[in-house]
Amino acid sequence: MLADLRQLLGARLALGLAEREQHGRGESYHATQAPDAVCYAESTEEVSAILRLCSAHGVPVVPFGAGTSLEGHVSAVRGGVCIDLSRMTRIIAVRAEDLDVTVQAGVTRIQLNEELRATGLFFPIDPGGESTLGGMAATRASGTNAVRYGTMRENVLSMTVVTADGEVIRTGSRARKSSAGYDLTRLFVGSEGTLGIITELTVRLYGIPETISAAVVPFETVEAAVASVVSIIQYGIPVARVELMDTRTVQATNRYCGLSYRETPTLFFEFHGSPGTVAEQIAMTKELTADHGALHFESASDPDTRATLWRARHAVHYAVQAMRPNAKVWSTDVCVPISSLTRCIAETQADIASASFFISIVGHVGDGNFHLGLVIDPSDPAELEEADGINDRLIRRAIGMDGTCTGEHGIGSGKIKFMELEHGRAVRVMQAIKAALDPANILNPGKVLPAA
Repeated sequence: MLADLRQLLGARLALGLAEREQHGRGESYHATQAPDAVCYAESTEEVSAILRLCSAHGVPVVPFGAGTSLEGHVSAVRGGVCIDLSRMTRIIAVRAEDLDVTVQAGVTRIQLNEELRATGLFFPIDPGGESTLGGMAATRASGTNAVRYGTMRENVLSMTVVTADGEVIRTGSRARKSSAGYDLTRLFVGSEGTLGIITELTVRLYGIPETISAAVVPFETVEAAVASVVSIIQYGIPVARVELMDTRTVQATNRYCGLSYRETPTLFFEFHGSPGTVAEQIAMTKELTADHGALHFESASDPDTRATLWRARHAVHYAVQAMRPNAKVWSTDVCVPISSLTRCIAETQADIASASFFISIVGHVGDGNFHLGLVIDPSDPAELEEADGINDRLIRRAIGMDGTCTGEHGIGSGKIKFMELEHGRAVRVMQAIKAALDPANILNPGKVLPAA
């Protein structure tokens, strides 16, 4: 099979240890599990050919985009072939009149928005890292803008997917709605490479807002900050972003980015719209945050200030990791109904107060989603056990509030053990779908679902 791959790809078949190890790890604490070979594909046809070979030989396949995943998604738990899609960077068609664009899976969100700049349009899904759109669709990513623009689930119109046996299918049309058959697009969005490999996708675009303004609002306590967000969402104020950093996270970000934010729980807002609607959103938000004890309200409309603010937010993972050199971040997230968010975060704070290592809390709190960053030494069994206990209690707490074990990181291999707790017998339906589409279990094995 390697000879056939070499004939197909030439120098784009990599067998060196360093390159294989690079493709066997993401951004979190999970141990590296390297594939046996890395294939750099440049087209749907090449992905199809690789999968036909792997299917014929029963060889596992792990798709790879930018390597920014957090739950062991790209670990080659059974070895096999990694298909790296990062060279599939062609923007196939921009249709400004229809507010959509078709791209290859390796296009990144930053690359796409640079290309769109002259059209007055943008793609709003922003998970923070320089992620590929194929990877974002595969993990059902969302991020800072989700409270207004939704997640990848709402913004992918159709995809080209290669199935386990190498067949190429299109999951839907570009129509904004359809009642024709099963919704295959939603099936593959969030499937994490276990049902097929996404090679092209068509996504929604939006007009760049006439006015964009940001605000920084510190509070005495996390509970007060989160309670103000709950009020803002319940009042229907259409904020574009609302992000929470607890005191430790602000400290880490100040140190890492050279900033001077007040080191107390802080909300970061962004507002989009016409000058009048943005001014109204700011006034209402200022009033509601004051009602919940905001220490002050600082807004800014200039692009440099806004860019600094969001660069700091996007650097949180690395800022937190820098608080303990040579450690790794165990990054985990949950999502709960907005009415349960204050209680969930408060109980989580109480649980982590006596932890033996640095832990940060950040959150896309406008949609009930928050994250813990546990800065641990993965080689220390005691720390791993302590971190596992904190993570386990967090997830059980969220599911007990009718929430989910992950709002946006995905399951990968890291959260498989919680699938039955959250979904019950529905896991059997998922296993049946997996068995139907990938009977030999070669597509990203050991991810998402417990063994049938």
